[in-house]
Amino acid sequence: MEKDEEFLKAYLQDRKKLVEEALQGFLAPYRNGSSEIYKAVHYSVFAGGKRIRPILCLAAVDAAGGNLAPAIPVACALELIHTYSLIHDDLPAMDNDDFRRGKPTSHKVFGEALAILAGDALLTEAFVLLSRTGKIMLPAEKRLSVIREIAYAAGISGMVGGQVLDILSENMNSNENILSEIHRRKTGALIVASVKAGAIVSGAGKNKTLALSRYGLNLGLAFQIADDILNVTGDSAIMGKKTGSDVARGKLTYPSVLGMDAARQKLQYHVDEAIASLTAFDERARPLRVIARYIENRQE
Repeated sequence: MEKDEEFLKAYLQDRKKLVEEALQGFLAPYRNGSSEIYKAVHYSVFAGGKRIRPILCLAAVDAAGGNLAPAIPVACALELIHTYSLIHDDLPAMDNDDFRRGKPTSHKVFGEALAILAGDALLTEAFVLLSRTGKIMLPAEKRLSVIREIAYAAGISGMVGGQVLDILSENMNSNENILSEIHRRKTGALIVASVKAGAIVSGAGKNKTLALSRYGLNLGLAFQIADDILNVTGDSAIMGKKTGSDVARGKLTYPSVLGMDAARQKLQYHVDEAIASLTAFDERARPLRVIARYIENRQE
């Protein structure tokens, strides 16, 4: 059998290509609007992201034995929402970051006002895309279920609520319960929605959908714990953004709350739990299993 590292590299390249090509097509019509907002949107969407969330959606489709075609627009909508969240996270009023993916952040290039509007546009256009019957070739009930899951993950109960908790908890005394809730919402919610959307598109049964949701929850927590660790130990040149910012802002992180060794143990626990949730799936779930191990060992 092909080694996991080689398999993952080929899989990520193939699925990323599908997503990139589709994103180019979906964003192309906006050339007729304001050239500046198009430039700002295009700049951040095509700044070189790994496309993990859309790929997770497609990997869930693979695992459930579904058809990729109707899932590709859903995957692209997830990436638009994720990109919006990065633009807003980087703003001076939020994390105040100057670089993202090795390039100046949106507000550094286009100014704060246009960066805010670019984020707003991406969030809105994601739902325009999800509602387009000509693009999302799914029955209305399935399409509505996908929209509901993604909207819930992006809103107060998900990313927005997690970001609020993250801001309010700065310089707070160590509290693992609050930290877990921040991670579950800010990062985990959209990852859960990504795999769950793939399950819905594929028509996966209740048990498999629940299993994929458990996978997504544990993977999301693992992803953010790894991010916390890399903010302390990572190489900013490899990561494409500055490190040490969490400590400087007094953020609650797993290394700051539990210590580095315990944070690494927590990371491994959630990776193991994510993989264990896939026991009912066959070899078609290999991408999801290998992605979990990649999260554990990632350097960027």
